[in-house]
Amino acid sequence: MLKRVAVESAAEAYLELLAARGIEHFFGNAGTDFAPIVEAYAKRLAQGTLLPRPMTVPHEVTAVAMAHGYAMVTGRPQAVMVHVIVGTANALGGIMNAARAHVPILFTAGRTPITEGNLPGARNRYIHWAQEAFDQGALVREFVKWDYELRMGSQLETVVDRALAIACAEPPGPVYLTLPREVLAERMETLEYGDPSRAPRNSATVADAAAIAEAARILVGARNPLIIAKAPGRDPAAVAPLVRLAEALGAPHFDHWHTHVNFPQHHPLHAGYDPAPYLAEADVVLAVESDVPWIPKLAAPRPEAKVIQVAVDPLFARYPIRGFPADVALAGTPRMTLAALAEAVVAAGPDPAQAVARRQRWGAEHAGQRSRWEAAARAVAGDRPIDMAWLSRRLGDVLDESTIVVNEYDLDVTQTCFGTPGSYFGSSPAAGLGWGLGAALGAKLAAPDKTVICAVGDGAYIFGSPTAAHFVSRAYNLPILVVIFNNRAWNAVKRATKAYAPDGWAVRTGTMPMSDLEPAPDYELICRASGGHGERVEDPAELPGALARALKVVSEERRQALLNVICKKP
Repeated sequence: MLKRVAVESAAEAYLELLAARGIEHFFGNAGTDFAPIVEAYAKRLAQGTLLPRPMTVPHEVTAVAMAHGYAMVTGRPQAVMVHVIVGTANALGGIMNAARAHVPILFTAGRTPITEGNLPGARNRYIHWAQEAFDQGALVREFVKWDYELRMGSQLETVVDRALAIACAEPPGPVYLTLPREVLAERMETLEYGDPSRAPRNSATVADAAAIAEAARILVGARNPLIIAKAPGRDPAAVAPLVRLAEALGAPHFDHWHTHVNFPQHHPLHAGYDPAPYLAEADVVLAVESDVPWIPKLAAPRPEAKVIQVAVDPLFARYPIRGFPADVALAGTPRMTLAALAEAVVAAGPDPAQAVARRQRWGAEHAGQRSRWEAAARAVAGDRPIDMAWLSRRLGDVLDESTIVVNEYDLDVTQTCFGTPGSYFGSSPAAGLGWGLGAALGAKLAAPDKTVICAVGDGAYIFGSPTAAHFVSRAYNLPILVVIFNNRAWNAVKRATKAYAPDGWAVRTGTMPMSDLEPAPDYELICRASGGHGERVEDPAELPGALARALKVVSEERRQALLNVICKKP
C-alpha cells in the first residue's frame, strides 16, 4: 500500500520514513550538520509526532553503545547520527564492536556541506571547509556491511530500506549512511512510500541436508565429543536445540569467550568456560558460532580429531586470517541448523550406554567444578582489598529472572549462573573499551521492566564516557546499577606482558610501565553529580548491604546507582 505524507524537507521525510520502518529511537550527538534534522524534529514534536524518539547523547561512544545494547536485547536496529567525519571517528570503536558482535545498527553521520553558494544548507560556518573529507565512508568501510551517501530526497525510500535490509541480513551488522546538509535541507512537499517496505529480506536458511547427515554420523560415532560456543544465544531460539543436541549425545558444553547465554549454566552438561584442558581427549569438536574455539599456541585438539563448525558464516569471512579447520561446515541460521542436527543425531541413535556414561561423567564434573569455584571465592571472602571472585559471587547472589547483566570484562562468570537466554551479554570480541555503560543504558531502554546491572572495570568505565552516560541515565529515566571492579590498573596489559616475557624485566622488577591507573578518581562522585547514588566499598563485609542499597535506589527510587568497589591490584 502506498502512503503519502506532507513534508517540508528531506530531513522531515527521512524521520517520517524511519518511524514507518520501526525505528523507535534516534540517538544523536549533534553538530552544525544537524540543523535540518533539528528543525524537522521541532515541527514533528509540535504536531505530537513522537517517533523516532530523539535522544540527546553527548558522546559518540555512548550513542553507538546504546544502539548496540537496544539491538542486542530486541534484535531490532536503531538509528545513530553523529557529527560529520569527527563524530564518525569518535564512534569508530563502537562500530567495530557492533561489527564483530553482529549487531544491526543504522549508523549515520552528517556530511560537511559540499557547496559554497546559496543553496539551503550550504556552507555558512568556518569549520565547513576543514571538516570535509575526500572519502568519509573510508573511515568505517572495513567495519560496516554497506555505506552510501544520500544524493537527493527522492532516493530516501530506496536508500533507507536497503540500509536496514542489509544491516539485518545474516550475519547482521552496522551500515553507514552519510547525509549532506544540502540534501537534508532539500525542499519537499510530499513523501510517498510503500507500507510495509518491499525491500528484499533474506529468509532464514538451514545447512545442506547431506552435510547435516555427515555431521550427525561423525557425532554419533564419537567417543568423547565436546561442544564449544561463543554466541549462538544471540538468537534465544537457538538455545533449546543446542541443549537437545548435547543431551542426545551426553556431550559437555563449554562457553568459551561467550557473549550470550548459549546454554543454561545450571545444566549438568554445562562444563564451564575453558575447554583447553579437555581438548586433547576429544575426538570430535563441535564449534557453534565460535570465532576462536581454541588458541592454537596454548592448546588444540589432536590432529586426527574431527571438527564441525556451525555458524551463519563458518568462514568468518570478515576476519583477515583465521585458520581453524572444519571437516564439516554447516552454514545457516543456527536455530534451524542446530534443530536439524539434533533431529538427525536422535534419529541416528547414539549408543545409549555411551551417552549415559558421558552424561554421568560430565554431571559429576559440573558439580565438582561448581563446588571448587565456590570454595575458591569463599577462601578470599575476607580479603582486603576485595577479591574480584568474591565481588562476583556477591553480585551473583542478587541476580534473579528479572535481571540483565552487561559485563565489560571483570565479572568472574564462574561465580554467577545464568539460565535464561537474554539475561547476560559480554563484550564484543573487537574489545573496543567503553561499550558497557552505553550498552546497559540501551538494554534498559529496550527492557524497562528489567533490572540492568553493568559490571565494568575502572579502565573501561573511563572509556565509556561516564559523564555522558550518567547524563543520559538521568535525562531519560534509565536507572541502571553500575558496579566498578576497581583494581586501579590495566590488568590486560599486565597479563599480556607476563605471558610475553614470563622471566623478563617487568616480571623480575615488578615494574609495569603504562599499566597503572593511579591515583584513582572517586568514581562514585561522577554518578552523584548526575543525581545518582554513589558509594565507595572497601570492606568485603559491606558488599551485601551496599548492593541492597543500590538496588533499592534503582528499583524504588528510579535513580541510577554506582558502586566503586576497591579490588585487589594485579
